[in-house]
Parts: sequence; C-alpha cells; structure tokens
Amino acid sequence: MRTSRKALSLVAVLALAGCGNGQDPAAVGDQKSDKSPLAEYMGEGFVSSGSGGMRISVRAAGPQGSSEEELAKQRKVEDATVACMKAAGFDYVAVPPESQPKSKFNDAFNLPEDKFAQQYGYGISTIDWSKAGDDDSNPNTKIRNALSANAKKAYDTALNGPNATANGAVVVAPKEGSGPASSGKQDLGCRGKAVEEVYGKGEDRGAEFQKYESLFKDLEALRKRIEGDQRVVDATTAWADCLADAGHSGFKKLDDPRESITNKLNELTGTKPPTGNAPGKTVIQGPPSFDKVDSARLSELRKSEIDLAVADQKCRASTYDESYKTVQYAMEKEFVDQHKAELEAYRDGMANR
Repeated sequence: MRTSRKALSLVAVLALAGCGNGQDPAAVGDQKSDKSPLAEYMGEGFVSSGSGGMRISVRAAGPQGSSEEELAKQRKVEDATVACMKAAGFDYVAVPPESQPKSKFNDAFNLPEDKFAQQYGYGISTIDWSKAGDDDSNPNTKIRNALSANAKKAYDTALNGPNATANGAVVVAPKEGSGPASSGKQDLGCRGKAVEEVYGKGEDRGAEFQKYESLFKDLEALRKRIEGDQRVVDATTAWADCLADAGHSGFKKLDDPRESITNKLNELTGTKPPTGNAPGKTVIQGPPSFDKVDSARLSELRKSEIDLAVADQKCRASTYDESYKTVQYAMEKEFVDQHKAELEAYRDGMANR
C-alpha cells in the first residue's frame, strides 16, 4: 500500500468516526515487523518492510498507549454520541475506552507471520471481516440486536450515517455537481458529529496533513528508490522464481499474490470495484459478508489462499526480506538525516492532534 496524503487525511477522519472498529486485512502479518529508522517519526502504524511498500496507518482512537488526555477525549465522544442518539430516539450506552474489548481476532493478529499464514493465509477469505465488530459484551450490540430489521437500519443510520453498513463501515462516494456533497463531506451520523465536536471538523483534520505535502512526496520518492535498488530488484526476481518452483507461477510484484486472492474473493462475493470514478472521488467499502457465499467454493478459495500465503511467506523469508531490509534501513537512515526537521515537525504535530 503506497503512502498517500489524501488517503492519510481520509483514514484519519474515518478512523476517528469509526472508533477503531475492525482492522485493515492488508495490515495482517505486518504486526511483527521491526521498527525502521523512520518509524520513530512516522508513528507505530508506519511499516516499510518485506511487503514491498510503505504504509502509514493513522491510529484510531483506542485505549492502548493512549494518554489520559486522549482517553478523556474519547469519553467525551461517547457522551456526545449518547446525547445525539437520544435526540434521534435511540438508546446508546457510553462505553469507556478502558473497557473496550480487544478485537475478536486479537489472538490471530499476534501470531508470528509464518503461523498466521498457516492458519489464515493473508486473512482475506479466511476471516469474515464483516463480523469483526460483533461483540456481545458491548451493551450497544445488545440494544441493536433487540430491534426489528427496519429499526436496525434506522439505528445504523442515526449512529453512523446513511452510507453506513451494519458493521459500521462507511461507503464514501461524493456526488457530482456542487455543494457540500460534491466537496466530499459525508454524513457520519451521531458518531461523526460527536467526533467533530471533540476533535474538530474532518476537513480541518484533513488540512493538517496538507502541511506535510512535501514530506509525503519525498517519502514516495524514497519508496521508489528502495524498490528500484538493484539488490531489491534481484531479490524480487528470486522471490518470484521461488514461488514458481513451489507451484505458484506468474507473480512479478510482491503484492500480486495477495491481490490475486482479493480478486477471486470479489468474484465469489459479486463485489465489483468502483469504475469510472471522477478525479478525487474515493469509495471506502465495507467488507462483504460470507453469509450468502457458496460454502464449497469459499472453502476451496481458503485452502488455495493458505497454500499461496505459506509459500509466499517462506519465499520472502529465504530470498527477499534480508535484502530489502538492508537497503531499506540504509536509505531510511540517510532520509532521516536529510529530513530530520520535517520529520520531527510531523511527529510532534501528530502527537498533538
């Protein structure tokens, strides 16, 4: 996944609005990566490793590693959500950040990469991400489950806006034309209003990242230099040859195997990626549910995903990771030396947002 300032600002808005529900499946397997020289400045969500790219995750509000000031803000968001939902005619119970349960997939996330691959592949078809937010211990889950089908839809709309799915994901599709809708402003329901009340408007938070436009461009250039280094190019060829020897030919880029599984799952679930998007138009779609998927075909896909992921992980470990890390760390250290003031400004700015 490539670094993008537009993606950064959008993720920041939606992460806060979603209050940390779910996890990006593309990030699974990276949780054990070593901290590189840039990680000190770009934050815990920064990953630049054998995955063949850089990723910056703007951490959503959550109890782990949060300061007391941040926890207080999260409590205010919950309280404001309660008031808004009450005005909309629904019950909502404030859930203190300290009592928020771990993800139901927490144990899976903590597995070493090879063990995760053996059990879950890439975590694409093997984990039903549409169920990631289900948690019977959350009083609001119980409140929602007690409603009729029509009332649940109204509840979801009130809580997360008209574009929310049942699991809290948001489909963002700015309308063409003029006015607030065309500018990309989305109705994120009571949760979104509460976040704006406490953290400020989304466009203001997004504007914070525009200050670092030059830094993001330089990071993208750094990514290209790392991937274009002859040692990394040779390692990528060795990785592809290793996969072919293991019975998985045709892959040229590090992300190709994962994308091939995603494409097969999209075909199985009938999910079509957006086409013909106007410049600047972004669609964030929630994960499809597997409830109506042919179980035999899904089982077959899961087996092929695990087989491919295991071979992929082994080939990366034996032919690619060490070479990539050597180049990465050397170039990142040089980058830090040359951009230290900008990186410190970014780190301090994100710490104070």
